[in-house]
Amino acid sequence: MKRVKQKIKEINTDASTSEARKESAQKEFNRKKELIIISLSALLMGYGILFRSALHGTPYSAGEYVVLRAGKNIFHGRVFDEYFLMSAATIGAFLIHQLPEAVGVMIFFQIGEFLQDLSLNRSRNSIKSLLDVRPKIAHRKKGRRIEDVNPEVVNPGDTILIKPGEKIPLDGTVIEGKSQIDTSPLTGEPVPKTVSQDDNVLAGMINKTGLLTLRVSRRFKDSSISKILYLVEKATEKKTPTERFISRFARYYTPFVVSIAAALAVIPPLLIEGARFSDWVYRALVLLVISCPCALLISIPLGFFGGVGRASRRGILIKGSNYLDALNSVKTVIFDKTGTLTRGVFKVTDIVPSNGFTRDELIKWAAEAEAHSEHPIARSITESYSAPIDLSLTSDFKELSGTGVRATVRNKLVWVGNDRLLHDLNVPHDICHIEGTVVHVVVDGRYAGYIVISDEIKEDSFGAVHELRYLGVRKIGMLTGDNSYAAEAIAKKLGLDYTAADLLPEGKVRELEAIIHSEDNKEKTVFVGDGINDAPVIARADIGIAIGHLGSDAAIETADVVLMEGSPLDVAEAIRTARKTRKIVWENIGLALSVKGIFFALGIAGVATMWEAVFADMGVALLAIFNSMRILN
Repeated sequence: MKRVKQKIKEINTDASTSEARKESAQKEFNRKKELIIISLSALLMGYGILFRSALHGTPYSAGEYVVLRAGKNIFHGRVFDEYFLMSAATIGAFLIHQLPEAVGVMIFFQIGEFLQDLSLNRSRNSIKSLLDVRPKIAHRKKGRRIEDVNPEVVNPGDTILIKPGEKIPLDGTVIEGKSQIDTSPLTGEPVPKTVSQDDNVLAGMINKTGLLTLRVSRRFKDSSISKILYLVEKATEKKTPTERFISRFARYYTPFVVSIAAALAVIPPLLIEGARFSDWVYRALVLLVISCPCALLISIPLGFFGGVGRASRRGILIKGSNYLDALNSVKTVIFDKTGTLTRGVFKVTDIVPSNGFTRDELIKWAAEAEAHSEHPIARSITESYSAPIDLSLTSDFKELSGTGVRATVRNKLVWVGNDRLLHDLNVPHDICHIEGTVVHVVVDGRYAGYIVISDEIKEDSFGAVHELRYLGVRKIGMLTGDNSYAAEAIAKKLGLDYTAADLLPEGKVRELEAIIHSEDNKEKTVFVGDGINDAPVIARADIGIAIGHLGSDAAIETADVVLMEGSPLDVAEAIRTARKTRKIVWENIGLALSVKGIFFALGIAGVATMWEAVFADMGVALLAIFNSMRILN
């Protein structure tokens, strides 16, 4: 029965995939159909111009879709939009017997709409294709058999094979084999990464050289790549202030233009002796055509789509165009220390016993107490203790948030943690001014000594600070739970403006709030952390950035921006991309308004014809589209 249910599930999954392909094929068919209709309409229009007098009384015309769309929008309360403008211009041209212009307005408007939709779809697809690296097949091992199945039916704990040259279909841990992994589809990092037994890999990466056997850690729907794809698809739904302004502007702009055109058609013939209504109505129709806000409405979101796509291509996942726009106002960047500015790879550099304990005893007590912890500092201590650790000797283990751990080891109560832990326990000790992270050990209330652990600064951290200053960021600081001596040493080497140490997660939030309140309301403050223990402060920042830890749910879900390559340099790259995007968007706005303003004046003066208005409107839209697409390059 279980096998039957599994088979049904696979069939349903294949059916849903097939349905998606059919939908994609239908969209492509509709696009080609629309292009054919437009092409035929253009040919017929040329024929109509040649035989204009013979066809003057025909009841047939092009553009019925536009007129019907205008009527439908009016019925739903959206009266003044681009469809209304084009319909009014076309019907008016018919009434004054300007048939070629009437048909031209419709055909060229539809050509512009088609090209805009095509560009918009390609922009959306380019964003999704940057991360749409989902393999269609997983080689699942069942005993001695290998079966090819859809990745969506593979469960955690299943074993799969990854052949050289194949995409990794699911998140998992290598249990056999060694290979070079191309991580660029996810991180943008071109240098392959070597993986072997016990290393974690993510869906979407590409196996380059050897055969790998993986134990699957998550279902496909829970994998990092699935969540990233979902976030990228939703990213463009969050509007920027510029987009919202243009939408509001269009709601008032279009009725204003219609009012001006109506006044131009009626008032001059009544006041000017010898003026003909047909001439002024023609001028009014020219105004309606040139005033169509298509270029503004399409090029601005297209520009932000391009910015999000550019960032994604560089391994920077921005969850919405509103966050991309907000990055333009960043004047303060605050970093976490461990794993963000530093590598997060700790090594024991000194062991200092006290009160009669020896070095070997001190490291042994600490290693046995930390044996159940997954914290990087705990792992560095257990790795430095060369002898095997008997886990059965440790009980009542407890993580103490922001201070350390407590455990019963060989029937003795052992605390391992920072200076705050010693104060909480009222244990007397000497504070040493030492560069590095200091871990104190207490055995049955007696101070046993401390262990010095050092972390290495990332090379990119120096470049990140330099680039941020070059981009005009005024304050660069650091918040850390580490001791003040280690924090100040790192801050001095990097040349930071501000640092606060010995902070619990809630302490980081308070410090960041104080920084935000001291800044101008229009300026944005960024916090960059690892997205796990820094989740509260990432959420509190104006813009929260998670660096690295691509497989972490907290990194993906809490932050506004995720740096998939794990480099602090990408903070500067994200700001640079945001500025480039805003520049292009405002270029489009300036281009559209200036050209329309010129032709608006020419139309009122009677210099511009309907043909010039049509070509100017479509030309501005196309120039704006091409300008928006530059950001992807």
